[in-house]
Amino acid sequence: MDKGYDKDRIEKLRLVPQSCSYDYSELKYHFFKSLKDRNRDKAYALRVGEAIYDIFDNTAPYIGSDELIVGRMAGREFTKDEQEEYKLLEEYAIQVTPAMRGQASHMTIDYDLLLNKGIEGIVADIAKKRERLDLTLPGDIEKDNFYMACIRSLEGVMRFAERYAEEACAQAKSCGCEKRRQELLLIAKNLRKAPRYPASSFYEAIQAAHFITFCISARPFVPGSHLYQLGRPDRYLWQFYKHDVENGIITPYFAQTLIDCYAILLETRIPSGLASGYMVGGREKDGRVVSNDLTRMGMEAVRHVRLIYPGVGLCWCRDTPEEDLRLACEILGEGHSHPAIFNDDVISKGLEFHGLPKDESHDYIHSTCVEITPIASSNVWVASPYMNLVQKLLEVMEKDYPSLEMLLDAYFAHVESGIVENLINETRLRADRARYMMDPLLSCFVNDCLEKGVDIEQGGARYNWIMPSFVGLSNVADALCVLEKLVYGSGELPMDTLRAALKNDYDGYEIVRQRILNAVPKYGNDNDEADKYVISLTQWLTDIMSKYQKRKENYLVPSLFCWIMHDQFGQKTGASPDGRKAGFPLGDGSGPAQGRELRGPTAAVLSSTKWDHHKFIGGVAVNMKFSKKMFNEASVEKLIAIIKTYLDRGGFELQVNVVDRETLLKAKENPDAYRDVIVRVGGYSDYFVKLSPTMQEEVLARTEYQI
Repeated sequence: MDKGYDKDRIEKLRLVPQSCSYDYSELKYHFFKSLKDRNRDKAYALRVGEAIYDIFDNTAPYIGSDELIVGRMAGREFTKDEQEEYKLLEEYAIQVTPAMRGQASHMTIDYDLLLNKGIEGIVADIAKKRERLDLTLPGDIEKDNFYMACIRSLEGVMRFAERYAEEACAQAKSCGCEKRRQELLLIAKNLRKAPRYPASSFYEAIQAAHFITFCISARPFVPGSHLYQLGRPDRYLWQFYKHDVENGIITPYFAQTLIDCYAILLETRIPSGLASGYMVGGREKDGRVVSNDLTRMGMEAVRHVRLIYPGVGLCWCRDTPEEDLRLACEILGEGHSHPAIFNDDVISKGLEFHGLPKDESHDYIHSTCVEITPIASSNVWVASPYMNLVQKLLEVMEKDYPSLEMLLDAYFAHVESGIVENLINETRLRADRARYMMDPLLSCFVNDCLEKGVDIEQGGARYNWIMPSFVGLSNVADALCVLEKLVYGSGELPMDTLRAALKNDYDGYEIVRQRILNAVPKYGNDNDEADKYVISLTQWLTDIMSKYQKRKENYLVPSLFCWIMHDQFGQKTGASPDGRKAGFPLGDGSGPAQGRELRGPTAAVLSSTKWDHHKFIGGVAVNMKFSKKMFNEASVEKLIAIIKTYLDRGGFELQVNVVDRETLLKAKENPDAYRDVIVRVGGYSDYFVKLSPTMQEEVLARTEYQI
């Protein structure tokens, strides 16, 4: 479907992230300087609103050459006096906000509200809400202070947009290239229209969407590289694209170029090792399938920019057109690590299970890797926290148990105790955040903050879930099968011998390790004896979560993905009964452990879908790796069939690496020559040469299929 794009421009812009600044010190400086020095007699919320305005009134706008969409940090050197003042302000920041821990971002704001109403319209709506307050009531005074902080924050965004427009005009005035001069004047025109007013063109809309995302990323109390996702651009931009193309205002060529620019900007505000992007496809609120030019152009951007961002997710449902899935598979087959394939039918079912009305259940985002959060309504804390399931098993195994059933009872009790302890800690963090922090600008774009008159940090959002993620599922399942077969079954491996083998990292016990690896069934080979433990573990996790789903403010939702935590946990975890040696990463998601699926991709898919995925809205990640050397046109057809089998059987999400092992080995030896090689890791993508040595080994150890 590739309609072309400005390749020369994109090739230049895709190099920008290599040298761009991720330093948000300037934002922090202006915010805390204002908060400390100005309006000390005013209510705290009003001071926060004024300080947010001061960020946007003082931070220098930056427009790089060839940019068509603008708004990013350039970074600047502080003067000597500013450096000294900044040190004092950092101390002040710690005094006024001692609770900077906990989750932030990992969500999508209400882009439709911004594009269809504009900031002036939102300010007018807030003014009406203020008129309905009774200012003789203390509670309404607090709401009024919140509303005024919201208005002042929004005024700051409009001021920043105007300053960017002024910068564009200044650059145009001194520009010697007529083509670039006209581009700069159009940038200025766009920013003077939107986000202040409703967008009236595709170009205005995509610029406004980026600009507000850039602005909310200046989170006042924790300025930095926040992981706000770009939502569903093939929905909120579609009306503008359709109108402009039909009326000859824009060409698909220029629209694709703008989408590519939009995609590149993600990597100018978020360094590698994290995750951010957008989704395409799926269903509308009324159940209609979303499949249009922007759906496919959003995927094409992956080909064009060839960066770790954007993390694109294709939302598949049973009515998704074949051409959309085929395009995704063709892109993956070329060696790109996106798009990931998400099952809209399963995710929507899960969101309904967790309380969303049907018309909201298709309106979600993969909030970074695979964690699902409701669009425009979320203060969900994802991966809060991660739990090492393997370490919990090792701790339980320090004692003797007469039967495997008793060991399992002790294990489940130990894991539940950890869940409760973590929930208490996360709840304390939320309470601290509510006491010390607020974000009135973000609150303007999250349901139901304005309706309640309550900031997002105080619980104003519609959904405030906590999503713990459990790491090492496949290792524990395989370990339990070893305990069943060799320890409590045949008795050929006494528990004391197994403990000794683990304590010595199998040194001197290699015969035991080989027996474990080769004589006991492993999850991922369509073997019911091995797979049953994944079924029982996942069922237990969803059952135990239901005990802690009583209150909206800390409703628990389980996850089975790992980001980089399978590596970090693995480095700190001793040898485990599944044959894994100490220090090696744990399983990389909810699929089989590295290298253990021996019967091909179909068997791995069958094993990975024997348990119910839909309740794990916190994210389920299944990785599959295929040999790039053997990948051809026929392989695309086979990949489509594998993916459809996984999805038809209720699989949540599938991510595919089509890699050249030889290239990865060369990259290990000579990283400077292979800086652009990208791999899919544990729900996110990263440059292979930036991974830790153990993570590189983990990626190499994954079973590589040939199709």
